[in-house]
Amino acid sequence: MQILQRSSTAGVSKESSGSTTPLDQAGLAGAAQGKTSANGPSPGASATPSSAPLRRGLSNWDQPLQNDISSAQQAVDFLEQSAAQLRALKSDLSAKLAARQMRDGQLEQQVRQFADTWRNRREASGGSLDARLNFSGAEPSSQRFTVRGMSLANLRNGARETLAVSVGGGTQGLRSVHLSPGLSDQEIVARFDQALGPAGVRVSSNDDGDLVFSTGENEWPAVRDSIAVQGSGIRFPTGQLNRLRAEPEQPAVAPENWDTADIESMRDTLQQVMQALSHVENALAKVRVELNTATLRAQSSMPDIEVAGVEDLATRFSEIAAEPGYQSLQALTSALVGINRDRVVSLLSLRDSAR
Repeated sequence: MQILQRSSTAGVSKESSGSTTPLDQAGLAGAAQGKTSANGPSPGASATPSSAPLRRGLSNWDQPLQNDISSAQQAVDFLEQSAAQLRALKSDLSAKLAARQMRDGQLEQQVRQFADTWRNRREASGGSLDARLNFSGAEPSSQRFTVRGMSLANLRNGARETLAVSVGGGTQGLRSVHLSPGLSDQEIVARFDQALGPAGVRVSSNDDGDLVFSTGENEWPAVRDSIAVQGSGIRFPTGQLNRLRAEPEQPAVAPENWDTADIESMRDTLQQVMQALSHVENALAKVRVELNTATLRAQSSMPDIEVAGVEDLATRFSEIAAEPGYQSLQALTSALVGINRDRVVSLLSLRDSAR
C-alpha cells in the first residue's frame, strides 16, 4: 500500500521564480498528476484533470486510529520480545534440571536480561500495557490498588457519616463521600467513584468485597503516598486525616523473585517462568486481535488513493533533493512536516497486513 499526499495547487517547478520553492507540498501533487512545470510537461504525463484533488491524505488520516495501531504494534513488539526471552530461559532451565547441572552464569544472565526487559515495560509498550499485561490501547496504562479499611463490609455498616478522603495531598485533593445506612454495595462504589474521579482515581470492587482503586501509572507514586481519610468516629477516626496504606495489585510477572542458586530454586523459577510465559502469550493473543481490528478499521475507512504518476513523482523528488541550496532544504523540510516514527510504523503495519 502506498499513500501519497496530494494537493490541487500548482505543480513542481525545477527553476522557481518569486516565492515558490523548488518543491513544496503542493508541488508534490503536481508531479504526481503529471502537471506542466516550467520545463514543460513530464514525459509520459497522464491527462488527469488538475481539478481532481486527493480526497484524503496522510496528514488528514484518522489520528485516533493511528494511535490505536501504533500502541497495539508497540505492545506486540514488547510481548514478542518477552515471550522469546522466556522461552529461551524455560528451555535452558529444563535442560539443566534434567541433567542436574548447577548454575554456570548463563541462567543468571538470562534472568537479568528479562528483568531489564520487564522493568522497561511501560516505555517499551508506549504505556499501553499495565503490570497485569492488560492492554489499554492509546490510553495510558493504570495501576490498580486496594486501601486498608476500605471494604464494603466496613463501609455499609454504621450510622450516617461523611468521610473526607485526601488523594494527592493538599486541600485540592480533598473529596467528600457521604455514607448512610441502607446503601447498597453498588451505591457505595458509585459514591466513591464520583467523588474521586475528578482527582484521577476510579473506583470499583472485587470478589473479596474490597474497593478497588485505579489511577494512571504515572500518577501512582504520588497517589500511593498521599491517601488519607477523616471520619467522625464511626467508620474512621475523627480529628486529623489518617494516612491509609495502599496495596498495589500484584504484577503478572515478578522476575525479581527468580533464583537459580541451586536445584530447588531453579525448579521453583522454572514454574514461575512457565506461568509468566502463559501470561505473556495470552496477552499477546489479545493484543494481536486488537491490532488486526484496528488495521481492518483503517483499511475500510481509508478511501481509494490515486497513485498515478507516483514513479514520476519519485524521480522528480529525487532530482530536486539532489539540488543544493536553502530553497531545496526548506521545501523538503516542509514536505516532511507531520511525518514521525509512530506514523511510519502504523503505515508499515497496514502494508504488511495487506500482503
